[in-house]
Amino acid sequence: MEVGAVAAMRYVSDGIKAARLVMQHTKHTMLVGEQASVFAISMGLPGPTNLSSEESMDKWIKWKENKCQPNFRKNVLPVDDCGPYHATNTVNLGENTCTNSKWLECGRLGSCHISLHNHDTISMAVIDRMGHIAVGTSTNGATFKIPGRVGDGPIAGSSAYADTEVGACGATGDGDIMMRFLPCYQVVESMRLGMEPKRAAEDAISRIAWKYPDFVGAIFAVNKNGVHAGACHGWTFQYSVRSPDMEDVKVYTVVPETPTPQGCCFPSLAMGSYRETYR
Repeated sequence: MEVGAVAAMRYVSDGIKAARLVMQHTKHTMLVGEQASVFAISMGLPGPTNLSSEESMDKWIKWKENKCQPNFRKNVLPVDDCGPYHATNTVNLGENTCTNSKWLECGRLGSCHISLHNHDTISMAVIDRMGHIAVGTSTNGATFKIPGRVGDGPIAGSSAYADTEVGACGATGDGDIMMRFLPCYQVVESMRLGMEPKRAAEDAISRIAWKYPDFVGAIFAVNKNGVHAGACHGWTFQYSVRSPDMEDVKVYTVVPETPTPQGCCFPSLAMGSYRETYR
């Protein structure tokens, strides 16, 4: 139950180190925005640093040339191609409005901007020699996100969760949807109640898929004995494992039972089978 997190932190590249500093040197759980950057730099992390790369700037320029499409806004009208944006008349919101009768359709729209090529979450769980378990997550967020957006990365119980008495979980995918379900908290609590990691991971994914049939995401689960598994929805997912008795990292591939079509908004529900490769 020791947690540290930062969110919307600019000008500091070592997000995971900053999160650990919050855990080790404050009584808070999360710091955000400019003050998170000030804290991280004051604690010795390099900065302020320009985090833009040539590749990211090129993507941003092309996105601006495409009238800032796609983006994550809804029920708005731009003053010009890229805003500022204003809410549309709530009486005439049109076909993209999330009403009670259309929430499933809107859920399908929600994951269309999330794919293997536009987000970069890394989640890791470690069990030490004493059996203590720690987890960490680091991410740059979703490409073309609205400024100020916070995803599931820093949310305890969503992108990662651990309890030394039980096990751990890590997650990646459409964080805006997944964080509504705290899937990693669900996985750990399911294992606490006796579920094996594979079943616990599948159960957490299926809870999200029941509400959002076309969301994109994946989970790995590991119990305190080192038994691990994964489950995914909407894409093929890989996670890697290394233990002291292994000569090299082993990569596990969780393959959706139904073939995943190319593009976004995939309709398949993955309740994994495994393929092993070596790196």
